[in-house]
Amino acid sequence: MRISGIILFTLLATSALAQQTRWYKGNTHTHSYWSDGDDFPEMILDWYKTRGYDFIALSDHNVLADKEYWKQIPTHPFRQRRFREYLGKYGEQWVNYRTDSAGRISVKLKTLDEFRQLFEEKDKFLIIKAEEITDGYAGKPVHMNAINVQELVKPRGGNSVAEVLQNNLDAVYEQRERTGQPMFPHINHPNFGWAIKAEDMMQLRGERFFEVYNGHPHVHNYGDSVTIGMEELWDRLLVRYLEDGKPPLYGLATDDSHNYLEYKVGLSNPGRGWIMVRAAQLSPDSLIAAMEKGDFYATTGVLLKDVRTRKNTLTVEVASEARTRYTIQFWGARPLGAGTSAQARARERVLLKEVRGTRASYTLTPRDLYVRARIISTQVQENPFQEGDLETAWTQPVVRQAER
Repeated sequence: MRISGIILFTLLATSALAQQTRWYKGNTHTHSYWSDGDDFPEMILDWYKTRGYDFIALSDHNVLADKEYWKQIPTHPFRQRRFREYLGKYGEQWVNYRTDSAGRISVKLKTLDEFRQLFEEKDKFLIIKAEEITDGYAGKPVHMNAINVQELVKPRGGNSVAEVLQNNLDAVYEQRERTGQPMFPHINHPNFGWAIKAEDMMQLRGERFFEVYNGHPHVHNYGDSVTIGMEELWDRLLVRYLEDGKPPLYGLATDDSHNYLEYKVGLSNPGRGWIMVRAAQLSPDSLIAAMEKGDFYATTGVLLKDVRTRKNTLTVEVASEARTRYTIQFWGARPLGAGTSAQARARERVLLKEVRGTRASYTLTPRDLYVRARIISTQVQENPFQEGDLETAWTQPVVRQAER
């Protein structure tokens, strides 16, 4: 794996971007009837497009929507009703289905190349080819998404959780080098099945993205009494990565949507978490180049007017809503104490600053390793991951640069 080639591609792509940019809304973790989702790709894409999303990555398990596949529609009334809605919306000329002697209905699912023509519009809506590489070790689920993947990546396995992760990371980067197409992996829901620990991720090479928030009800975003949640995991990994001379780790919010026929806490519904990417144009090249330089934020509802960094200062401005208040927290890592001992030099996560309002800044000090912002609103999230969740956003970490 040649990480240097990937970094070079990012630098070249970044330098080629036009100065004019805008925010694009997207979700990189979505399931359909092509694996364990409960709806047709067309119905799912219509849901996202009509609700203001600019790009979607359909990321079914170990499959790309590029072959002949017949899906038998379950007999559950919701599923049968959805088939009738699908047929009514797209018509007999589009929907290819058959009924067997027992009255069971099967539908030939449309491929990506077929259904993207219904939805994609230049500069308005983009479908990104993706896959959830679904692997495991000793019964533990080890999953990662490959975004803008060009060919199916078969799970590579390994002799430990860390080795499984590394082998699949390498597979995505190898395809990127070979095809010349921009693509990236992101590690999914580390606490799903309590499978992936901080120690597993600390030793990885080439990992740049993970899910700080995932909308699936079984992923334990907040941890429990013995296992840390995603934000503390993020900070621990940032300290280790930066001290090891690696690039910073960036956090995504995703739906991991599976359920589209019923909406409630306890189901994996769309619309819970997404990313806002500031890019020059709506294309895989431009979006990925922006993400690899950290020009995006993750959110469950809070929208930002601006995020900028100048001379080691991170400034965040909220696109505020009426009757909603905001708290902007700046998180980072500092040494535990003074002196030269290893214990004194060890860094821990710390809340650096907290401001109640819609605009705040933080300037990194020589003791700070990085800073990232978490913005919490007083607005309760509609159909949340967990009852009572407040709409929240997370900016990407800014690493302190030495003064010149």
